Amino acid sequence: MSSNQNPVENATGPGNIFLVGLMGAGKTSVGRMLARRLNMEFFDADAEIERMTGVKIPVIFEIEGEAGFRVREGKMIEQLSAMNGIVLATGGGAVIAEANRRFLKSRGRVIYLRAAPEDLWRRTRRDRNRPLLQTADPLGKLRTLHEQRDPLYREVADLIVDTGSQSVAHLTSKIQQLLTDGNTNGPQQTAEQTPS
Repeated sequence: MSSNQNPVENATGPGNIFLVGLMGAGKTSVGRMLARRLNMEFFDADAEIERMTGVKIPVIFEIEGEAGFRVREGKMIEQLSAMNGIVLATGGGAVIAEANRRFLKSRGRVIYLRAAPEDLWRRTRRDRNRPLLQTADPLGKLRTLHEQRDPLYREVADLIVDTGSQSVAHLTSKIQQLLTDGNTNGPQQTAEQTPS
């Protein structure tokens, strides 16, 4: 198989790749590169919500609260996951809703980009577009979110990839190789971090 073919394609048509993980795990960066390499269309669920509403995510949180945002997110996940041949970077909290987990699991291959809360904090500490981290203790918040969401990410994941300090290009190559090798066709697989 050439490197630009979609390795999740099947007899019923092109497959989808859905990236899940906490904020700062690299879903958008890896997803964009993976889609380009596989000649697939890329979508970022949060960016699509911003495009549809005309406002940034923090504004939605401020006006509607997290619950209002999650309703919008659920509708967007349902809509985007119904497409074919896409790579989708989900928001960090997309797995909270059972319906979202069901859509993701049944409509494509789910890849959990796993990172330690300390790594996530280093990547996000200067980012003011993360409403859940606008707190006195953002590292503590990341630890709490990790504890709450890690089991949900694992529940939907066909593949778990530890991000560590690897470059986007290295992570993307690792995922592409694992998909090409067919390592998502059975029990959940874990690609452990390798030195970069």
